[in-house]
Amino acid sequence: MLKKLQKMPASRLIVIAYLIGIFLIAILLKLPISLKAGATISFVDALFTSASAVSVTGLTTVGINETLSSFGVGVLIVAFQFGGIGVMTLGSFYWLLFGQEIGLLQRKMIMIDQNRNNLSGLVQLMKLVLGFTLILEAISTLAFGLYFYFTGEYGSIWSALYYGMFHTISAFTNAGFDLFGNSLLNYSSDYFVQALTMFLIVLGGIGFLVLAELREYFWGGHKNFRFSLFTKLTLVTTSVLLLFGTIGFWLTERTHALAGMSWHGKILTALFTSVTSRSAGLTTIDMSTITEASLLLVSILMFIGASPSSMGGGVRTTTVAVIVLALIAYARGEKEPKVFGRMISQEDSLKSFVFFLTGIALLLGGIFILLIAEPNRWGVSAILFEVASAFGTCGLSTGITADLGTFSKISLIVLMFIGRIGLFLFYSLFTNGKKKPLIRFPEEKLIIG
Repeated sequence: MLKKLQKMPASRLIVIAYLIGIFLIAILLKLPISLKAGATISFVDALFTSASAVSVTGLTTVGINETLSSFGVGVLIVAFQFGGIGVMTLGSFYWLLFGQEIGLLQRKMIMIDQNRNNLSGLVQLMKLVLGFTLILEAISTLAFGLYFYFTGEYGSIWSALYYGMFHTISAFTNAGFDLFGNSLLNYSSDYFVQALTMFLIVLGGIGFLVLAELREYFWGGHKNFRFSLFTKLTLVTTSVLLLFGTIGFWLTERTHALAGMSWHGKILTALFTSVTSRSAGLTTIDMSTITEASLLLVSILMFIGASPSSMGGGVRTTTVAVIVLALIAYARGEKEPKVFGRMISQEDSLKSFVFFLTGIALLLGGIFILLIAEPNRWGVSAILFEVASAFGTCGLSTGITADLGTFSKISLIVLMFIGRIGLFLFYSLFTNGKKKPLIRFPEEKLIIG
């Protein structure tokens, strides 16, 4: 059995590891020790919750604070770390902890799990990810815990730290789960909680490679350090999307859901919604009350998702950026898109279009399946919102998740899983180890458009 696993392509090993993790977490959530007294959970709901936690999505069919015990919540926290940081990052920690050498197969698995193109610097990156994660989560847990305690939210400092730790890990891993029962609606006017939450969400969704380069730029001590094209494009695209989402949500809700708020309250709520729509799922506003235009806007943001090699899902920011650049280049009569003084390869352009269209196909397929499985129960906009949330591993919902049938839940589980592993790894399952054909057929022009 072990020899067969060693011969298996790295991409399939990673997918198997995630699937095993999902089923193990589901089994643990079914144990009586994971449930509060009198609470029950079906296997489908346990599997859905497990898949949502491992894929760091946040969609739930049960009330976490009403169903799970402290042990069950601890299981979820492990699932967040497992899914958010990545199975190979945690594997690297195990190998390093016990002094084992990280071989070529393990390096290939890390490379695919982190959506990298080469093997260089992977172990150092994993060390940085682990160290940064532990330090950031510890500091944020302390900050949230002390804040909750001194504002009188909880009578015990340990209870405040407990809630602070869960919220910190949920935000940083972009998991989107909460113990408050209504996400962050109780903190819709609390600027400290919202600001720190947004900070954690952005750091978790911007990508580990970007964080590594930012660290090198500010604290590496290299005078001539230059950001990679990937980091530049990621930072610019992320900023543009955050601004677009904030302005768009403010325009569509300023006289509706945001009515009655102060001007700075409107801006902060719109900004928080823009940030969380990219992958996190925590919200300070009831999504079932927003307009159809806002539902469409947030669905688009969820579909785009976070950046590659991050804790978020979706088609990813650089995919959309390359497509936009390619469209601009074509409109100008240029053959290849360029940005920041660099040409983008045809392979990356083709890959971006393939991933984007695959994402569209999965989105439409999910909508079609849910409309068949849930006839005349909800409108297309609510179904679109739910499917986009699952694929983008976001977790926002208009409140229909718990009422979905078994087949619909399984469909969303598949979408959450694909959204977590990413389309790069998804396609690697079919292409890994295959040789390129030696025969090249004659080229012939087609009539397009």
